[in-house]
Amino acid sequence: MADSAEIMVQKNGGEEENMAAWLLGVNTLRIQPYQLPPLGPHDVKVGIKALGICGSDVHHFKTMRCANFIVKKPMVIGHECAGIIEAVGSEVKNLAPGDRVALEPGISCSRCDLCKNGRYNLCSQMRFFGSPPTNGSLANKVVHPASLCYKLPENVSLEEGAMCEPLSVGVHACRRAQVGPETSVLILGAGPIGLITLLAARAFGAPRVVMTDVDESRLAIAKSLGADELIQVSTEMKDASDEVVKVQTAMGTGIDVTFDCVGYNKTMTTALNATRSGGKVCLIGLALSEMTVPLTPAAAREVDVIGIFRYRNTWPLCLDFLKTGKIDVKPLITHRFKFTQEGVDAAFETSARGGNAIKVMFNL
Repeated sequence: MADSAEIMVQKNGGEEENMAAWLLGVNTLRIQPYQLPPLGPHDVKVGIKALGICGSDVHHFKTMRCANFIVKKPMVIGHECAGIIEAVGSEVKNLAPGDRVALEPGISCSRCDLCKNGRYNLCSQMRFFGSPPTNGSLANKVVHPASLCYKLPENVSLEEGAMCEPLSVGVHACRRAQVGPETSVLILGAGPIGLITLLAARAFGAPRVVMTDVDESRLAIAKSLGADELIQVSTEMKDASDEVVKVQTAMGTGIDVTFDCVGYNKTMTTALNATRSGGKVCLIGLALSEMTVPLTPAAAREVDVIGIFRYRNTWPLCLDFLKTGKIDVKPLITHRFKFTQEGVDAAFETSARGGNAIKVMFNL
């Protein structure tokens, strides 16, 4: 099976058999055949050309679960993707074979109250690429609703198109927190989502952004992407009070919005205590399902705590940011691999190690 993606079995009068990366167990991914559903009238068939590895993919790979989403049977992995249209359903009018598209990976029910009210990302019936039990998109081809495929501007690459998915997290967070040209922003955590949130906050006009992390090399990357001040922090709760003073001093003014891109007791404690009275704390990172934090003092200062889950209605704005150059995601792509068994194994181990790996990308 090791060379199956390169050999490509010929079937059905010469048509290439579709292959995908199946998660079979802990640390076990295998490239195996993947039979697609029939093309519906409102669907398109997309040849996947670029796919990034997300932190949730790594959780599934390492533990067979991510938060409450548990892998109970073999599943195709992956969801940050872009590709080229190969076929369109009979009712599809806005896309044609040959179009380059970025794919929004979640299919909501469109019927529940949340969907009808525009909050479709919270739909309980959501089918999301690579989130159990729904198969993902690390495959040669996928079938997907045309309404969730967005045509790429000419100056936006397929890799950048795939980056619309993580960028959407930062864009949705900035919308929820109402970041604007007068918003001072603190970001806790300079991992991939923290760095994406930095880029999004700048695009929304934030004039000053301070970032923290335990890793000096990640802070150096944040600096290169435009963070104004950097604070290296520890993992010890006893240091939280001193670090609150440091980030407030570094900001030089009240902290309007804090994004916790980690999600631990210490980071959320820092966020609640550092944010000015009347400000907002947005929890993006979900490291822990339960936390013990000083909520009452923050509530007494009317600090609003908001959460986000994925995103909604973000692709057009993300593509506009990329097209106009307001956001450049290319520096975040640090490693590239081919879609072979050896490449899949190496890519996921590289992403899991972290270090200098920010976004690991497949080129199919």
